[in-house]
Amino acid sequence: MKYDSLEPNHYATMIKESGLTIYDAIEIGDPDLWIPTPELEHLLNTEMQGLSLTGLPLRTRSKVVKEHVCRALGYPVPASFKKTQPRFQGQFFDTYVQKSNNLQVWNEELAPSRRYVIIRLNDEDIVVKVKVVTGDTLAMLDTTGTLTQKYQARLNPGEAELELISNKDTELLRRFVRPTLDLAAVASPVNQPQADQLLPIGEIFDRLESLVGKSFADSGYDQERNRGAALHRLVCQSLGYADYRDDGQFPDVRHQLLEVKLQTSPTIDLGLVCPNSTEALDVPMIEGRQIRHCDVRYALFYAFTNGQDVTLTKLFLTTGEDFFTRFPQFQGKVLNKKLQIPLPAGFFDD
Repeated sequence: MKYDSLEPNHYATMIKESGLTIYDAIEIGDPDLWIPTPELEHLLNTEMQGLSLTGLPLRTRSKVVKEHVCRALGYPVPASFKKTQPRFQGQFFDTYVQKSNNLQVWNEELAPSRRYVIIRLNDEDIVVKVKVVTGDTLAMLDTTGTLTQKYQARLNPGEAELELISNKDTELLRRFVRPTLDLAAVASPVNQPQADQLLPIGEIFDRLESLVGKSFADSGYDQERNRGAALHRLVCQSLGYADYRDDGQFPDVRHQLLEVKLQTSPTIDLGLVCPNSTEALDVPMIEGRQIRHCDVRYALFYAFTNGQDVTLTKLFLTTGEDFFTRFPQFQGKVLNKKLQIPLPAGFFDD
């Protein structure tokens, strides 16, 4: 993967030099000490793949994994691990060692911005892959009803095919946008956002509006992830990127702080994070300013499917800040205490 921010090893070096422990707080987006989710995943994969846990009791296995995570990230290994939530408080994540695809989260609700480090073992108890996701991403993976999406909104399509709900970006983001930009020459869709590499929301709208009326193959009503990937590919092309990348992190097109949603029904599932939230987003600071969830741009495509093809019929584009001015919000039931989340096929694939 191509990185437009610091190389993952830089973070481990800076953490080691800082003398911080896994319990010391770090501000989200700190350019030297907070490891963004994609870089965290890359670093743990590099350092932990091939680690053998063969023959270890479950409790010992858990401790050995956490010790290796400490070393991989540059932290000193504590004599014993405190029973904190989450265990790695500074980087705000927990670790889960998985041989099966049934992820269990005990005695706590999913936190939207908490990271979940999921470590995959093969039949010989050797680490083969590490996947890092946030709580809001995990909430979207459940298909069994064990989890109920906390936040939802209602899309009333209206008559217009095209609606630019927010004429301007949030005040914080406006200082970093650049009207003319050749994205093919700049970056990949999964790179971290940077000053002067962000298109204004109006320009994004202009580049995406031609997608209305286009169709792509329908992979099936139970294949929402694949449907979304097909739309994501079209969006990347229309924005002008040279390639298509999707690492499953929020927002979908991280480089443009753009979340893409495909709607074949009026109910918009939002997971655990309200779009207008002012909480910090897990991206590096831009010129010393921390991007928030409300700064993210949301492209909602309303679509019709005949079972064979999905046809895009409408486009709505808004900032998270303005999201609920157009799409009324309602709230689902509270999550269960013991959460069992089936990880879908391909979850550990690149």
